[in-house]
Amino acid sequence: MVVVRRRSAAPVAPSYTRADVEALIAERNEPAWLSRCRLAAWELYESLPMPSLQDEEWRRTDYRHIRWEEADRLITSAPASLDVVPAEHLEPLIGDEQGGLMVFVNGQLVHYEVSQQLLDAGVVFADLATAAHEHEAILRENFMTKAVLPEHGKFAALHAALWTHGALVYVPKNVAAELPLHVVMYNTEDGASMGHVLVVLEENAQATMLVDYRSAEGQAHSAYVGATELLVGQAANLRYVALQDWNRQTFEFSHQRASVGRDAQLDWIIGEMGSHLLKSYIELDLDGLGANGRVSGFFFADTNQHFDLDTQQNHNAPLTVSDLLFKGAARDKARTVWQGMIRVQPKMQKIDGFQACRNLFLSDEVRMDAIPGLEIEADDVACSHAATFGSIEEEPVFYLMSRGIPRPEAELMVVAGFFDELLQRVPFERVRERLEAAIEAKIVG
Repeated sequence: MVVVRRRSAAPVAPSYTRADVEALIAERNEPAWLSRCRLAAWELYESLPMPSLQDEEWRRTDYRHIRWEEADRLITSAPASLDVVPAEHLEPLIGDEQGGLMVFVNGQLVHYEVSQQLLDAGVVFADLATAAHEHEAILRENFMTKAVLPEHGKFAALHAALWTHGALVYVPKNVAAELPLHVVMYNTEDGASMGHVLVVLEENAQATMLVDYRSAEGQAHSAYVGATELLVGQAANLRYVALQDWNRQTFEFSHQRASVGRDAQLDWIIGEMGSHLLKSYIELDLDGLGANGRVSGFFFADTNQHFDLDTQQNHNAPLTVSDLLFKGAARDKARTVWQGMIRVQPKMQKIDGFQACRNLFLSDEVRMDAIPGLEIEADDVACSHAATFGSIEEEPVFYLMSRGIPRPEAELMVVAGFFDELLQRVPFERVRERLEAAIEAKIVG
C-alpha cells in the first residue's frame, strides 16, 4: 500500500528543542562562556521564522521538500573510522607534504596529525572540542564574534546553538605556515551534521588551507548546517580552498564569511559539485586600508540539483580591491541561482570592485539565474559587474567529432575550455585536477 502524505502534514522545520542544546553542552563539558553562547543562540533561533519564498534572499529557492524527520537527526553518535574515507580524499592536494591533516567522520575526529615544525612556530591546528579547553582565549575572542554571527539568519543561529565539530587554525604574528593544512569532513550516515571552520591569521602571518566536504551515498535526506570564518589580520596572506561534493540526498545551509585587514590578501577558491540543494552565503569584508580579496567560484549542477549562491563584497575601508569570478554549468533539469552584491560604504574612496558570473546551459530544461548588484555610497570608485549566459555551440563540437572524437568527449573539451578562465585562477595543480575530474564526471560519467 502506498501512503501519500500531504505537504501540510510534513514537518516544516527541524524538531530540535532547548533540551538538545543542553544535552550537547553536558556531553561536551564545555566552558561556561561557550555554553552561554549556545543557549543565547538557541533563544535567537527560536525567535526567528524559517526562511520562506516571501523573503527576497530565498524567493528562488524552495527547500520545503526536505524531509526534516530524516534530516534533523544529529549523527555524532554514529560509529566512525578513518578506514571508510576513500584514500584519494586524504592525499595532499596542495604540494607534496601536509603541515596537518584533520579528518572528521560523522562529526567525530578520527585522525589528527600536525608537523612539529608548525607547532614549534606557535601555529595552532586543533579540533574545536580540544580548542575550547586548550586554546580558550583564541576561541573566545574569535568564534562567531567577528565574521559569521548568530543573528545573520535562522540557520546561522541554529549552527551557533548546535554546531557539532570543526577546526581551529591560528597563525601568530610574523609566522608563515609554509606547509598546507588539510581538513576533511566525511559522512557515512544519513542525518544532520554541523561543521565549523575558524581560521585566524595575526599580523603578517601566512597560511594555505584546504577543506574537503564529502559523503558516501545515502538513503535518506541529510542536512549540513555549516559555517566558515576567515579572519585575515594586517598584512597577512591566506590561500583558502573549499571543495564540496556531498551526496545527492544532502541539503546544505551554510554561512561563509571572511574579514580582511589592512594591506592583507585573501585568495579564496570555492568548488560546488554535490548536494541535492545548496543555499550558501559567501561574504567578503574588506575591513582595512589596502585590503585585497579574490574569490573564485566553480559550480556544476546536474539531474535535479539546486544551487543558490549568495555572494557579497563589502568595501568597509578605502583603497580596497575585490575580484570575484564565478563560473557555472548546468545540465538535465538542474537549477542554479547566483546573487551578487558589491557594497561600498560612505566616504570609502579609491575602491576597485569587480564581480562576474558566467553561466553555461547544457540542456534545454535547466534554469540559471544570475543577479549582480552594486550599492555604492562613495564617488571615487571603479566598480563593475557582469552576468553572461550561453550554450555549447554546435560548430566546435562538430569539428571535434569530424576528427573522430565521440560527442561526450567533444562536449567535455568545449566545457573544459569554458571553465579554463576560472581554473587558471587556481594556483594549485591538484585542485585544478580535482575540478577537471568533476567536470568529466558530470559530462562523461
